[in-house]
Amino acid sequence: MSWERDPLWAKAQLYFERAFEQSREDPLFGLWCSLALELLARAALASVSPTLLAEPDPNQKQLLHALNRGSGPRRSIGTIQVFTLCKTLFDEFSQHDFTAAIALVNRRNDELHSGNSAFDEYPSKYWLAGFYRICRSLTSAMGESLESLFGREEARVAKQILDETQTEVKQRVESAIAAHRKVFEARPEADKRAAVESAKEEGDRLAHERHHRVTCPACGSIATVQGEAFGSERVIHEDDSIIIEQPVWPRTFACPACGLKLQGYAELEVANLGGNYTRTTLISPEDYYGLIHPDHIYEYLAENADEYDNE
Repeated sequence: MSWERDPLWAKAQLYFERAFEQSREDPLFGLWCSLALELLARAALASVSPTLLAEPDPNQKQLLHALNRGSGPRRSIGTIQVFTLCKTLFDEFSQHDFTAAIALVNRRNDELHSGNSAFDEYPSKYWLAGFYRICRSLTSAMGESLESLFGREEARVAKQILDETQTEVKQRVESAIAAHRKVFEARPEADKRAAVESAKEEGDRLAHERHHRVTCPACGSIATVQGEAFGSERVIHEDDSIIIEQPVWPRTFACPACGLKLQGYAELEVANLGGNYTRTTLISPEDYYGLIHPDHIYEYLAENADEYDNE
């Protein structure tokens, strides 16, 4: 067991890498992020002194381990104590960060020590912005950056999300939702039913045009979100088809039933519509690899006769 800063930092980077390989809706994304977050917090404490990670004992045996003078098994302080010390030692690490970190830790413990699927019940839209803020606080305390921790692409998304998350955004979005809800509820019942049905049909249509269907926070109708693809595609070979999964950073929201529109990640997060989602595309191996199906070879040769003419 190592309590040194560099091995803990390297392991945190590895765990974050594994997290970002997962679909953003996959519970494993949350689990890997929560595991990596603890390693990052321990690395931050170790950057001050490895002795901070030693469990206190009357004979100072664990402290001697931290000084590379001990023998026998090592025992580290618990996770809650780790984040408590971060709050005490680092001005960057706020009470808000502490609360968000403990929420993720509790979900992780529930996932690992019970039959619950904890991160199925706690999707990334509820915790992603807070998670990025914790990581920024801890990396700043260590003299590092989100880019050195996550890599350039994920850090870019994280920074944009954090820049947009402001208090006034919450007030503005909550006011907009309340206003649209009030207007929608005042409409005649027949008009509301027709609007809801029309919104469902529109959502089904737009889903085939790479929109992401969600529930409107104002009227409860089917609405859609659009976003910006980022990061690496995940290619899955399954039977006679190929599935391509691409993480998407949500940017805009529109509800055709009540007219509510939101712009930017910060507004979507306030409305519980944040959290990266996964765009899934199903294509044939022929299309993906540019192959010709054996049943269509003669049609292909006929259509491309000029290209294969040896005159």
